[in-house]
Amino acid sequence: MTPQQSQPTHVAVDGQPTDRGGNLKIMLISLHGLIRAGEPELGRDADTGGQIKYVLELAREFAKQPRVREVELLTRQIIDPKVSDDYAQLEEPIAAGAKIVRIPFGPKRYLRKESLWPYIEMFIDQTLAHCKRSGLPDVIHAHYADAGLAGAQLARLLRIPFLFTGHSLGRVKRQRLSLGKVNTEALEKKYKFTARIEAEEIALETATMVVTSTHQEVEQQYALYDHYVPSRMEVIPPGVDLFAFSPRGDDWQTPAIAEGLRHFLRDPHKPMILTLARPDERKNLEMLVRVFGASEELQQRANLVMVMGTRDDLQELPKSQQAIIKNVLYLIDRYNLYGKVAYPKHHTLHDVPELYRLAESLGGVFINPALTEPFGLTLLEAAATGLPIIATNDGGPRDIIANCRNGLLVDPLQGEEIEHALLRALTEPAQWKEWSANGVQGTRACYSWQNHAQRCLRDIADIVEDVSPPVLQQKTRARRLPEFERLIITDLDNTLTGDTESLARLVDLINENDHVGFGVATGRRLDSALQLIDELGLPRPDLIDTDCGTQLHYGNDLTQDRTWRKSIGFAWKPDEIRTVLEQLPGLIPQKSESQSEFKISYEVDTKKAPTTIIIKKTLREAGLRAKVIMSLGMYLDIIPVRGGSDLSMRHVLWKWGFAPEHVLVAGDSGNDAGMLLGRTLGVVVANHSKELNRLRNQPRIYFAQASHAAGILEGIAYYNFMDKIVIPNDRIE
Repeated sequence: MTPQQSQPTHVAVDGQPTDRGGNLKIMLISLHGLIRAGEPELGRDADTGGQIKYVLELAREFAKQPRVREVELLTRQIIDPKVSDDYAQLEEPIAAGAKIVRIPFGPKRYLRKESLWPYIEMFIDQTLAHCKRSGLPDVIHAHYADAGLAGAQLARLLRIPFLFTGHSLGRVKRQRLSLGKVNTEALEKKYKFTARIEAEEIALETATMVVTSTHQEVEQQYALYDHYVPSRMEVIPPGVDLFAFSPRGDDWQTPAIAEGLRHFLRDPHKPMILTLARPDERKNLEMLVRVFGASEELQQRANLVMVMGTRDDLQELPKSQQAIIKNVLYLIDRYNLYGKVAYPKHHTLHDVPELYRLAESLGGVFINPALTEPFGLTLLEAAATGLPIIATNDGGPRDIIANCRNGLLVDPLQGEEIEHALLRALTEPAQWKEWSANGVQGTRACYSWQNHAQRCLRDIADIVEDVSPPVLQQKTRARRLPEFERLIITDLDNTLTGDTESLARLVDLINENDHVGFGVATGRRLDSALQLIDELGLPRPDLIDTDCGTQLHYGNDLTQDRTWRKSIGFAWKPDEIRTVLEQLPGLIPQKSESQSEFKISYEVDTKKAPTTIIIKKTLREAGLRAKVIMSLGMYLDIIPVRGGSDLSMRHVLWKWGFAPEHVLVAGDSGNDAGMLLGRTLGVVVANHSKELNRLRNQPRIYFAQASHAAGILEGIAYYNFMDKIVIPNDRIE
């Protein structure tokens, strides 16, 4: 196909306009942490690690390629006195043709990644508004689970090719952290593994291509997932900045940071065992201190230098990081390692390559003892400067050492093995020299960002050629909803029904306000919904969304939304789904009048039927892509992955140009959850089913005290929806 926008644009960098002749627009999404173009704060906390460096370097390198017109790196806007004002800027140039776009969503303050899950739908809505202003990308490339969920939903809605890079995976981390621990509830509370793993499954299900760093990542880590499809996975190792990370030159001088290390060390001229890692449980730093403390020979031959992020006051760090550092300090005291271990509080981005060079100049070694390591960018940085490496026998280090032949792999749980590897590097000069030279050569041969970007773009070009232009890029010829300034969209059963007097008042209110459109969203089929609408004496809806968000019609003539119809059938295999589910107990097919082309419906015997989690897993293991929706605890609907009230509502808002703040949605069951989330104004009536309890305290979702239509009226009053809209529950701080 012809990419969506073929005309070059002019992107200003440092005030200088730049002509770019490429035709691809790439949207990168990386939501958590602190992302800025200059001096990124790596190691500040658990969310400011290698992924930030990865996406910045990738954006820069993509923008250099001749076929690329524009690169946008979408992240979160943060307004917080505890962090720099840099993260409040809505846009920031990275390089010619590449920029950071910060999307405001959720609380303004800085949040750790585990706290972002309730706000992902708000990011989706804000990004749709951004795309309205700046145009659609040709491809979306999401990084980590949170962005994976958001990117997958955007790709499904906009029908844009989607790439996913997990960086680290929830199932792998949960496995590692669960070793020897029985308190799985505490791990779940801290890391939100259930939400993270489901997000990763959705991303894998949606992705046209999964960009991985190593073969082990593909074969052993992604293989743990239900949506593991090896044919979609490409091993494309990331690069390293070979300009910044290079060997010492003839004019190299001892860097300033060496003076800071001398304050800790009795003999600063000894070889250095260097590690750079944020204080995170997964990094296994305490094991490294135990190994060093228990080995007299290591203490005689080398100093241990531990660069564990930056900190001014230990008590200002997150409690999990405080615990790691306190344990390290306790072990230093226990083994009486004073004068032998350095643990500086501060370092800058420019200090990092000099630390590697300093360690190399002393004949030292770099070690990464992490329990699990998706890739290991620090290993590449060390290798590129000529410093030999010792690394965990997991993930990226396997491929790095196989390609560069510049060190040893160790079991991170075996202290004796770690000790022997370190001693070999420190006591065999010929081997050390060979590893040093191999690292410099190997990184330049295998790990340049140019190679990475070109490999990715080769695949992206093939993907873009094979897809049709997004249907939502096409302008609507005949607009049928423009006369309305705002919309009320509500479920039928148990939301509109159940209170005749309040329903009559609601109908009068709608009829009295010509500037407000009326829509219905229901799990019923179109014919059944129309019959109930007539029985209730409702006005004919301006919008009717039926069959659990799989059919859209407009106006008195029930004009079908052709673009939605064209999109909805993707990967839909109803006969195969029925064959698989008929083998499960407790699922009773509903009558034929409840079934439709894009909806398979069951009644559920809760005593016999498996959970929705098991049902999803069963379909995924069968290679079937579908959404599973439970309503009222007893009705199960299976619909296409591009269906559902969440995507259908966003499709309507995009197509007809409605601001989410001008749309009030009301519902009572799990089928309504998708449209209630996001930037629309949500109302949950008091007679709601328990599936919606998880939405309590979410921004822009009001739980009414009244039931049925009276609850809708209460919500209309709460938002002052018929007049000057107010949103009392806009933010949850």
